[in-house]
Amino acid sequence: MSTAIINIGDSHNGNQAGTPIVGDAIIANDGIIAWIGPSSDVHPDEHDIVIDARGITAVPGFIDSHFHSTFGDYTPRQQTVGFIESYLHGGTTRTISASEVHVPGRPRDVIGVKALAIAAERSFRDYRPGGVTVHAGSVVLEPGLTAEDFRELREAGVWLAKAGFGAFASPRDYVPVVQAARQAGLVVMFHSGGGSIPGSQEKISVDVLLEANPNVAGHINGGPTALSAEENSRIVSDGTDIALQLVQAGNLRSAIHIAELALKADAFPRVMIATDTPTGTGVIPLGMLRSMAELVSLGPLTPRQAIASSTGNVADVYGLSAGRLAVGAPADILLLDAPLGSTQPDALTALEFGDIPAVAAAITQGELRFTKSRNTPPAKRPVKARINRVLQQ
Repeated sequence: MSTAIINIGDSHNGNQAGTPIVGDAIIANDGIIAWIGPSSDVHPDEHDIVIDARGITAVPGFIDSHFHSTFGDYTPRQQTVGFIESYLHGGTTRTISASEVHVPGRPRDVIGVKALAIAAERSFRDYRPGGVTVHAGSVVLEPGLTAEDFRELREAGVWLAKAGFGAFASPRDYVPVVQAARQAGLVVMFHSGGGSIPGSQEKISVDVLLEANPNVAGHINGGPTALSAEENSRIVSDGTDIALQLVQAGNLRSAIHIAELALKADAFPRVMIATDTPTGTGVIPLGMLRSMAELVSLGPLTPRQAIASSTGNVADVYGLSAGRLAVGAPADILLLDAPLGSTQPDALTALEFGDIPAVAAAITQGELRFTKSRNTPPAKRPVKARINRVLQQ
């Protein structure tokens, strides 16, 4: 399939500077961005779908790095069907599992947690609810897991791990297990702050996080309860490269503080925006956009930094090829605008003002999924799509 987007206005290529693409048109072939350049060079009849962006903003699809998928497009925690597809209507084109901890009766023995992670990873390899790519299969770290177990998991395709829900006697007992998982090549997220589900342990403090040195400090602004201001300063500045995950389901005051500290410490590449949903906080399809608007309108991030924290920064931490508007990257693309009725002229100024931008169109794997979000207000400038050929399903 070939999809062309023309007449793009502003854009953000996903890098930390928020650099616009060179041109105002993008062509995607077979799910990959194949060309970027001027609209005048696009021949509409050569493409299956042509999308006229009508001068609105193009950005990479958002990557939610703290997402509690289980199996299928269903969340037992909130008893909601179709929630992943609904997140696409809030701009989330890709999710990363923060463990399948909400699977009812989840196993806790070594064989069981390995089997759960492998089954989840395999089940989402080709299953994309609504077109969303789900990176599933995050092994819950439990006592008894060894370096050999992590090597077997990695060979089976599991590359994610989550610390914080296991049956360890003390949070510090996680340290050697986290380090063994990292040495085997898994990307490890460590729960931070207070407990979030019944049976959770005592608070995961900054001392434990720094000693364990995971790849990601999960919901470092609280999930749901936050660390102290002094601990925030230490996790940002104590000579670590741990990614700082700021979530919608956490403490907004703490998220703003950590973002301020990260900018001051020249640690912006470590900042990632995520949702930490579905949890007790609920299903929040606009969670990514809400956090972006809050951290821009009330906090220290610029609109371009907020987009980078939801796209390229996440891709860099997790080693993904997504999160970029660049030739060779997956064609996960959003067209955003100021929402109808907003006082602001475009998507980025809407973020500055605190308005949720309209998702005017979503393209994933190079396929147009919709031209009007059912979860955001309509765009001031609705896009136009021209379908040249009958597409085979």
